[in-house]
Amino acid sequence: MGGGGRVADPRKRWRSPLRRIWSRLSARHGRLTPSGRRWVGALAVLVPVVAVAVTVGALAGRDRAVHAHPERITVHDGPGGGQRVSLDATLFVPDGVDARHRAAAVIVAHGFGGSKDSVRADAVDLARRGYLVLTYSARGFGRSTGRIALDSPDYEVADARQLVDWLARRPEVRLDSPGDPRVGVTGGSYGGALALLLAGYDRRIDAIVPVATWNDLSHAFFPDSVGATGATPAGLDQRSDDGVFKKLWAANLFASGVTRPAVAGDQPNQPSQPAGSESAALCGGFRPEFCAAYQAAARTGRATPGMIALLRRSSPATVLDRIGAPTLLIQGETDSLFPLAEADANARGIAANGTPVRVVWFAGGHDAGPGLADTDRLRALTGAWFDHYLRGRGPAPATTFQYARTDPPGGVDTGGPGFRDLVAPAYPGLREAGTPTARQEVTLRGRPQTMLNPAGGVPAAVSGLPGLAGDSLGGTGLAGALGGDLPGQSVRFDGPVFDRTVDVVGAPTISVRVSSSTESAVLFAKLYDVDSQGRATLPQRLVAPVRVTGLTPGRPRTVRVVLPAVVHRFTAGHRMRLVLASTDQAYASPADPAAYRVSLVDGRLSVPRVPGVRTGLDGSSVPWLVAGALVVAAVAGAAGVTGARRARGRRGGVDTALAGVPLVVDHLTKTYGGPEAPVTAVRDLSLRVERGQVLGLLGPNGAGKTTALRILMGLIHPSSGQVRVFGHVISPGAPVLSRVGSFVEGPGFLPHLSGRDNLALYWRATGRPESDSHAEEALAIAGLGDAVHRRVRTYSQGMRQRLALAQAMLGRPDLLVLDEPTNGLDPPQIHQMRRVLRDYAAAGRTVLVSSHLLAEVEQTCTHVVVMHRGALVAAGTVADIVGAADTVRVGVDDPAAALRVVRRIEGVTEVTEAEGTLLVTLGALGRSELVAGLVAAGVGVHQVVPRRRLEDAFLSLVEDER
Repeated sequence: MGGGGRVADPRKRWRSPLRRIWSRLSARHGRLTPSGRRWVGALAVLVPVVAVAVTVGALAGRDRAVHAHPERITVHDGPGGGQRVSLDATLFVPDGVDARHRAAAVIVAHGFGGSKDSVRADAVDLARRGYLVLTYSARGFGRSTGRIALDSPDYEVADARQLVDWLARRPEVRLDSPGDPRVGVTGGSYGGALALLLAGYDRRIDAIVPVATWNDLSHAFFPDSVGATGATPAGLDQRSDDGVFKKLWAANLFASGVTRPAVAGDQPNQPSQPAGSESAALCGGFRPEFCAAYQAAARTGRATPGMIALLRRSSPATVLDRIGAPTLLIQGETDSLFPLAEADANARGIAANGTPVRVVWFAGGHDAGPGLADTDRLRALTGAWFDHYLRGRGPAPATTFQYARTDPPGGVDTGGPGFRDLVAPAYPGLREAGTPTARQEVTLRGRPQTMLNPAGGVPAAVSGLPGLAGDSLGGTGLAGALGGDLPGQSVRFDGPVFDRTVDVVGAPTISVRVSSSTESAVLFAKLYDVDSQGRATLPQRLVAPVRVTGLTPGRPRTVRVVLPAVVHRFTAGHRMRLVLASTDQAYASPADPAAYRVSLVDGRLSVPRVPGVRTGLDGSSVPWLVAGALVVAAVAGAAGVTGARRARGRRGGVDTALAGVPLVVDHLTKTYGGPEAPVTAVRDLSLRVERGQVLGLLGPNGAGKTTALRILMGLIHPSSGQVRVFGHVISPGAPVLSRVGSFVEGPGFLPHLSGRDNLALYWRATGRPESDSHAEEALAIAGLGDAVHRRVRTYSQGMRQRLALAQAMLGRPDLLVLDEPTNGLDPPQIHQMRRVLRDYAAAGRTVLVSSHLLAEVEQTCTHVVVMHRGALVAAGTVADIVGAADTVRVGVDDPAAALRVVRRIEGVTEVTEAEGTLLVTLGALGRSELVAGLVAAGVGVHQVVPRRRLEDAFLSLVEDER
């Protein structure tokens, strides 16, 4: 195994040689020597020539010959393996790959109803990149035998594992160890779930790129968009087993499996259903258990426990905790089959393992028409992911979040409609609780309204026709002509007209009250964009089905509705409209007639906003090496003119008066987004950290802590202000960062390497001598023992945290920056971490800790900085923040009598009553004398504690700033 785990960032490998070259061309302080100027002049001519040559070579690689070899691969069928299934496959071999020049392999899986021919273009593109690519028709499709089992671990996943075995025996495939090929997997929809499931069941998989697929198949076909209610809503985590049947999509998919052509040698693999029987004809290519499940759902519109269990077994949700292969999740924004919430659940589950995950939303999906998905762009993203993790080429792909926005004609920053790809610093997720996603509240208005569910659910509203694309299915097109939101079967609530653009990125939520004439209700929630002429458009034509059960007729219940996750721009002059309908053509409605009454709770629609910046990346962009060569050419051409100026700039960037100060933050501000919707993450932050301090950086989610740390590490640029480390202004790649050790936003390791190998690889990438790493000392501090020799993919979260601490301490950095270092640690490990950090600072170094564990910060840190909404709220020693150490809170049974007694006790500096207790400043008086005086006066004392904990002070400070 080993994916990209054995290869460091290639840019880092060049860093030390380039520094040596520069040192020979320049004097001690960066001025070019006469010989250096001659060399730069030559480079200015030579490098562009090399860049052009590299460009031509790279582009030629895309046109390299690819040879397709048809294959028939026999696999054991099912758990018993008593029969055989023949898979129709093709192996694509690029020129130059053979038994002496082996290559990494990629399996490309197709979507439901497709075959190996469906993904031929994707396979050829990957083969031209230098991969050995295997495509195949899954069981029951194309010319493969066997029966369809919806990516069951016992069937389709078992087949794919045997394909990995087959690749391991090929002489052209690169092996990580005997029987373990270097292999990645990609596929869309049905093939995307196969990639996820295979990575969960087979640890030989080194990288995956699932596209437009599911997390939980039972929820995908029986969705329920009811979120939790209360102070801390969990939003999309609330997944019901009694959702609303997605009947139209299920019928379409079942029909494509039933009507597949017969294949010579195909066997139903089920003795009770001989070929040609009526039952076999009804089920077509499906295994009988899946056929029966669909037929039952189609009859009743409800899911049974057995049906849910069957579908969940074919769900990546069951194996996310096993996936160690770096994962690029690409999900379509126009997808009513597998909406964005499915990718969100996959991303959270895989990231919890410490596995590298990136999320990209693209303008396409199962409901998008031809050409709406930018195929070249998706192939470029996939290729870059595999290039790094399978071959070690190119930099580590960014962990930023990329999404596509469709700008309307005459929009704020466009002259016409079109897709705009935007990038945000990190994927925020769709959950309501514990997420940094910025939200805006829009107040909707409308009186309580009643609507009817007709008998049999007919006629039904038409929001869209799943699988049939085109803008005519929007709010005023074909959908409206076929029914739209029918009078008497829908209610609506309108918001105010916007005076500025509002970009929605994610899942809006709102609370409503629902009552029914029966014991249950099924509703379909939609959020429309209504223009100044009253024309309503349904973004991405997505609907949120809601089932409310256990109702008492006539008695309302409050439910939190999670609307579909969308990316949509509401322009100035438009407004939002919430519609709840009793029917929808794509879903199963109750057969019994009913009357529903719906009203708003407070009318506050919570709208998520994720500001992003435009990206110039496109699918046909020049490979990273070419771009790098062109940049070098530009730098070399300008070096002779700007060398002296840059040298002076470097000297000007150092404040010698601060050379001994580990950290100074001066009026730091960071703003994301454009002028229409700016979000300020850090606002005018100033602080100073001295040697020997352990500083705790505190603040609620969204306070700006992580943004400030990322600027400190040179990962992002500030909008204004600056950060100085030992007098040097921090910018990306600043040399002074070699004196800083850190891990920010959780540890990230190559899962296929051992802990020790990860540390060794990291240190080699710095270009510094191995003797300077002090690796043994760092490992001793981490306390991993023999586990350091195991692969990181087997580590628990606590073990990953300890390995991350060891990595941060390599080289004994003068400034240690740790983001939530105690996550996943048990109490003894937290106690050890506390001692390590204090001892580290006591040796003359400095530690900066960002943490939510206030009790640990209070016991570990000497100083504290509190942030809220991007700004500094308080700073000082822990004692200063908490309050004087000689102030205690005294709990008594008679506060009035106790107050009179304490005022007469000599040595008490100050006493006040607060909430039935006394706050006493003792001065020279001891606590025991205070208690003795109260007891002697007949006052019962049941508590004597310090005035307040850090938690109390923190909550007070944050509350004061609201």
